[in-house]
Amino acid sequence: MKTVFVIGAGPAGLFAANKLAQAGHQVLIFNRDIKPGGLAEYGIYPVKEKMKSGLRKQFAKILSHPNVHYFGHVPVGKEYDVPIELLQEFRPAAMIFAVGAQGTKKLGLPGEDARGVYSAKDFVYHYNLLPPFSKMDFSTGKRIAIVGMGNVMVDIARWLMLDDPNRQTEEVYVVARRGPFEAKFDEKEFVYIEDYLDRADFQDELKRIRDRLAAVGQDISKVAEATFPVLAKPDPGARMPRLRFRFLSSPCEIKVGADGRIERLVLTENLLVARDGGTAAKPTDRTFTLDVDTMIFAIGDVADPRVGLPYQSGSYVTNPAGNGNESGLYEVFDPQRGQVLAGTYVVGWARRASEGLVGIARQDAERGAVHVLKYLENVSEQPAATAEEIARSFARQGLQVVDKNDLNFLSRAEEKQARERGLASFKFADNESMLAAIEAEKTHSGSPASTG
Repeated sequence: MKTVFVIGAGPAGLFAANKLAQAGHQVLIFNRDIKPGGLAEYGIYPVKEKMKSGLRKQFAKILSHPNVHYFGHVPVGKEYDVPIELLQEFRPAAMIFAVGAQGTKKLGLPGEDARGVYSAKDFVYHYNLLPPFSKMDFSTGKRIAIVGMGNVMVDIARWLMLDDPNRQTEEVYVVARRGPFEAKFDEKEFVYIEDYLDRADFQDELKRIRDRLAAVGQDISKVAEATFPVLAKPDPGARMPRLRFRFLSSPCEIKVGADGRIERLVLTENLLVARDGGTAAKPTDRTFTLDVDTMIFAIGDVADPRVGLPYQSGSYVTNPAGNGNESGLYEVFDPQRGQVLAGTYVVGWARRASEGLVGIARQDAERGAVHVLKYLENVSEQPAATAEEIARSFARQGLQVVDKNDLNFLSRAEEKQARERGLASFKFADNESMLAAIEAEKTHSGSPASTG
């Protein structure tokens, strides 16, 4: 039996931990957030309670393994409370980083630091009440541009048009660098917002780009059967707020108002060109402007360089050679020294940012864990620090660590709040409230402090 550290408690980290624990190893999970779950907790649309509940049960079962220990509220990284070097001092046999894609992908546009310009990830964290994003300013106005055409765009548009309690949205523009045939959202998700589609505006938009689509063999009369089946349904008539699309368009500049907030978005018109069996956008010298007071990038994310792993082009560096096998895809590689960091692995979105959802994360984590298990077979056993020793070390450092028992107290406190408020579920929106609720539940139950 050896000790493995897993950094990150989203789906990838938890399913990797499960695989290792089932093989009999001690697994210590270190998580930035108080709660486990990652994007399964803070990325899934808020009202999808059945899906979230099912995943929470799976994660609770993983954490219930006696050889799995949890350290929540412990950010790991060179710019965080616990640098990687400190974890290494505890002598794990291997470390798996499942920290997701916490960096922000930007386009480098003039004005993109203006107020009212957000990344989709951060905006979703905000309305899903992930600290500290839950308390940050993500105010929106009346006219909002969402850049991107996938399911994240649909979720954000749904929130803005339907569920935001502070809703003042009048228009949502979906800005897509390619055309309607390249839409990436699922029909079952788009159905929530399809009645708000401005049908007349959409038809005008198709006519505007018709010739550019025809140049690559695309026929606008086929859009309904290909990617927008809503067009074949009866038109419910004009509704507010309005959902509009601007295809073959890429942001090129953000105009900032006197108040420091975005007031206009300048877009470059694109051509559509055939490439490698698909299509690609090619910019022209033509531009047009949208009057918007909010802009949200939904174009994917990058790995967080502040963690401290070798980093290039938005990703952690993995073994380029791979020794002729799949393990290289998961092994962290230091290009400066030209060697693999022995026993250090990445899985999930930490390996391939924004690649797939929970099911894909699970597959990737379990495949990565298989390679870690093979590595452990050839590693001599050394006495690693115990969970109790690590907890005492963190306490001396002043960290307020949350363990598995604490999670049970937190769950109990949130269930009480939900009952008292008549809600299906309740979630504390800041770490201080969560920690206070845990302590209150401990006091009420007379439970002693514990480590797990």
